[in-house]
Amino acid sequence: MAITASQVKELRERTGAGMMDCKKALTATDGDMDKAIDYLREKGLSKAAKKASRVAAEGLVDIYLDEANKVAALVEVNCETDFVANTDDYKNLVHSITKHVALTKPADMQALLDSTFTGSDKKVSEIVTEAIAKIGEKVDIRRFSVYEYGSHTLGHYIHGAGKIGVLVELEGGDEELAKHVAMHIAAANPGYMDRTVVPADVLDHEKEVLAEQARNEGKPEKIIEKMVMGRIQKFYKENCLVDQEFVMDPDKTISGLLKEKNAKAIRFVRYQLGEGIEKKQEDFASEVQSFIK
Repeated sequence: MAITASQVKELRERTGAGMMDCKKALTATDGDMDKAIDYLREKGLSKAAKKASRVAAEGLVDIYLDEANKVAALVEVNCETDFVANTDDYKNLVHSITKHVALTKPADMQALLDSTFTGSDKKVSEIVTEAIAKIGEKVDIRRFSVYEYGSHTLGHYIHGAGKIGVLVELEGGDEELAKHVAMHIAAANPGYMDRTVVPADVLDHEKEVLAEQARNEGKPEKIIEKMVMGRIQKFYKENCLVDQEFVMDPDKTISGLLKEKNAKAIRFVRYQLGEGIEKKQEDFASEVQSFIK
């Protein structure tokens, strides 16, 4: 199949590899983006440590705390442009939706959309429809998480004026520790709490990539398995929260920090605005030409 310039550009953005290497990888994998990323990793040509989802959609990530009832909500609401996301009307809309989620604790997205909006006689879906008509852009409540943390300690953090949001629940510890762990999660982006919850298929895939990488380095088969086990430890340190180096003090791991403070991490959630949503790339010159025609 023919490989397009946009495919090469996307692969280059996601891996940091050279243009020709990206084209070669896409050609070798029939244009399959994920396989092309693995191909570049196996050849040692990908500069990206992980497959980072492209962050393309606009909007806001917001947090609301109902401290009286020990409930926290984390919500992502998307719109089409950064201009709209920065308006007071949009910020107020997102915050009121986040507050509604914390107060009503809906079971799922449909339950949220069908619920009667706090302080109104309209459904949440109707409030969103009205906002779309007023703003002139698509508005989408993409996802939400609700934490009822009871006697535990809650850490929360919003980074970049609504670009990244984190909730983390600790057993023990204090609010300062929880806030620092939340800030670490925002910066380090762990995928899992610890190595026991890494899915078997994810681990098997990583081992296959590392093994092929070692073969391409010319390593003999008899030592590849040992090399893979060594390198998989690095995968854990990069992707598991408790194994990560604490960003504020790299001499400590998160597990060491928590142990020092007699605390334990129970769960966490991290939203990064637009992750996994591919934004349409507009070619302005082509758009003008088509308009003239």
